[in-house]
Amino acid sequence: MEEKVLKGKKNGMAVLLLIVLAYIVAIALVVWSGISLSQAETPVAEVLMALGIAVLSLGWIFLLGLKVLRPQEALVLTLFGKYVGTLKENGFYFVNPFCVGVNPASKTKLNQSGDVSEHGGLAAIALANGAQNMNISGDYGSKKLSLKIMTLNNSRQKINDCLGNPIEIGIAVTWRILDTAKAVFNVENYKEFLSLQCDSALRNVVRLYPYDVAPGVDTTGDGVADEGSLRGSSEVVALRIRDEIQNRVKEAGIQVLEARITYLAYAPEIAAVMLQRQQASAIIDARKMIVDGAVGMVEMALDRLGENNVVQLDEERKAAMVSNLLVVLCGNRDAQPIVNSGSLY
Repeated sequence: MEEKVLKGKKNGMAVLLLIVLAYIVAIALVVWSGISLSQAETPVAEVLMALGIAVLSLGWIFLLGLKVLRPQEALVLTLFGKYVGTLKENGFYFVNPFCVGVNPASKTKLNQSGDVSEHGGLAAIALANGAQNMNISGDYGSKKLSLKIMTLNNSRQKINDCLGNPIEIGIAVTWRILDTAKAVFNVENYKEFLSLQCDSALRNVVRLYPYDVAPGVDTTGDGVADEGSLRGSSEVVALRIRDEIQNRVKEAGIQVLEARITYLAYAPEIAAVMLQRQQASAIIDARKMIVDGAVGMVEMALDRLGENNVVQLDEERKAAMVSNLLVVLCGNRDAQPIVNSGSLY
């Protein structure tokens, strides 16, 4: 199904004025004919009376052909089941009164999407208070399609990464409609279709990456281990998710502009264990740095003592000195020195 844009139909104002004028003339004919018939029956008065009544009875049909489009809106029209075309430019249109606008996703609302009515908060409060029959005005349920850039924020998904660790991840996808005919006719409901494909693409991409950098893991598929991870390579992962979603929704006439990771964490059942693992890794790294620095300081102390001939130490005393310095430099608490006031030995 290819999109066909209708142009040159911005005659809404002229048609509206003609309809108003026709109603005024029809009312005048009915009044004049009624006066004439009350005085004497004439064939002309009867014909004009019938004509005026017909205009008053059927003139409203032409009002159905008046369509108003705001900027970044579109209307897909069908005539007795056949696709006629799409109105995409803003303006006041007059089309065939029997044409019907089609939008199968008109009553579908996406989480934090641009199609949510501005009265959504009022509706939520009313429903919470039990006012389920409350009428909320706005574009909710309109047959018009929005061509604006919209945001889809699906619920968080629990997915196992490539190491089998369960994680929770959420994404925000910005998208818009490019081909209105494909969006309306190629899929049952393009909003639900997009939401489902986002979840599916997210699972397919996340399962290729570990949460943190892990040895021996190939995330690119080239057979070589790399340092890709969900936490450290978020930009690459987001781009990969966007491309995956775009390949899935192109038949629905949707363009995916961007995908961003909005939430990333271990699942609650393993979050505490993974936190302990991260703490242990941090402690080991810190201890390694402390030991490396302490060894360097001990080497520098021994070299300085030997160069300046401050004191002559045999190997046993050097070993004892090294041990004492390492204990002092690597300990968690401040050292409590013991002063030796006796002989050297």
